[in-house]
Amino acid sequence: MEQHVTHNDVAVGRQSGTEVVRGSAAYEMTSAEIASARAFVRDFVHEGRALHAWEVSDRAVDVAQLVVSELATNVCKYAPGPCLLDLASDGETLNIAMWDSGAAFPTASPSDPTRIGSHGLELVLMVCQSFEIRREPVGKRLNVTVALQDDPDRSPHGRTAW
Repeated sequence: MEQHVTHNDVAVGRQSGTEVVRGSAAYEMTSAEIASARAFVRDFVHEGRALHAWEVSDRAVDVAQLVVSELATNVCKYAPGPCLLDLASDGETLNIAMWDSGAAFPTASPSDPTRIGSHGLELVLMVCQSFEIRREPVGKRLNVTVALQDDPDRSPHGRTAW
């Protein structure tokens, strides 16, 4: 059963003076809750559009949901149980942090176009501006950053088109 504890906080960044909006959700991660995590991200970004006038491309909303779906799927497969999803955005990028209690770090499989499945981490690495894994006192935390706007050529802002 989902434990959905959310809050959105606004904090002012010390160096840049930009507004940073934060949201958090906690799950007892099962495959049934992956959709809830995707919806949480979608709602967070749509709220940013409505309340903070973020200019967010539809592609970015889809990418953010895809990333959370893949990270949540990884939790379900390799570290079922409690999971925390933290979001933070200044309207230009979305930082997604997912904590789980599993000790094993995910690894991307070698490239193999004939392989069925196990492409999630490869996809995440392709669409994110940054990717970091940190060991925590219990478990691990994955941090990724997704651009919320596209360049004029419709490639993700700050990335080369793939």
